[in-house]
Amino acid sequence: MQKLTDKLPEEMEVVTTPIEKIYTKLDGWLEALIVNLPNIVMAIIVFVIFLIFSNFFSKFLNRLLQRRNLQVSVRSIIVKLSTVIIISIGFFVALSALGLNSLLTTLLTGAGLLAMAVGLALQGPLSNTFSGVILSFLPEIRIGDWIETHGFAGEVTEINLRSIVLKENDNNLVMIPNSKIADDTFKNFTRTSRSRIILSCGIGYESDLEFVEKVTKEAIAPLFEQREDEEIEFAYTEFGDSSINFVVRFWTNVGRQKDILMAKHQAILAVKKAFNKNDINIPFPIRTLDFGKNKFRSDVITIENKMQANKSSESEN
Repeated sequence: MQKLTDKLPEEMEVVTTPIEKIYTKLDGWLEALIVNLPNIVMAIIVFVIFLIFSNFFSKFLNRLLQRRNLQVSVRSIIVKLSTVIIISIGFFVALSALGLNSLLTTLLTGAGLLAMAVGLALQGPLSNTFSGVILSFLPEIRIGDWIETHGFAGEVTEINLRSIVLKENDNNLVMIPNSKIADDTFKNFTRTSRSRIILSCGIGYESDLEFVEKVTKEAIAPLFEQREDEEIEFAYTEFGDSSINFVVRFWTNVGRQKDILMAKHQAILAVKKAFNKNDINIPFPIRTLDFGKNKFRSDVITIENKMQANKSSESEN
């Protein structure tokens, strides 16, 4: 019995020792919190000040860039980058106010290693991001432009850090990754105010070619005014199967694909009306079906023989 009682204090000491360590640790943390409370409050105040400053600075910078007539995508990227930079500076200043210089050094080292790992793992998205920055500063493509690329054509409604958004004629949106446009070709209808329209047609072989050229140019000239360095060009291209084909080229104001479509529409109406007035024929392909003369003759003889056989059988009856 004496031995059992002798062991009880030792066991109680073993049980109470971890609890005492926990209380001691918590007491140390509480004491450190109370001691560093002014620094913590100061760090929070500094970080909040930087947040408020970044908000006001982004609005001021956006208004300043608007006065310089920068496109929307460029303004958006500059404002976002400035906001991220200011908040990052505020975060590190807050850590410095806490006296966590060693933690700050560790975070910077870890951020560098993390950036390398993320760069290797996210090559595609990062490529789109850098391409988006490049495209935002390119004067050849802006929001509101009508472009054609990768089989899609539409109005540029957004240029972000991931993709370019196009609104097509059917009012549907198409998202194209920035890297594809930056590394490939695209056609911009809006950057040039004038464009050459090409219209193809054909006339009958009996037509007077010089007269057709004259009529075609006179039909198009009143609709589309040509400037000093522009003219209506007419050229015959080939002897077709049923027509002599030609192209007529003229200049007009073009800002998007619809303008080209409507210019061709007006030109076709004018040319067709002029051709009808002057009896100029626009032929269409004619297909001749050959059933085979000999085979057709043998089928006729077979039918006649069957008819005669039927008549003879009816007379016998």
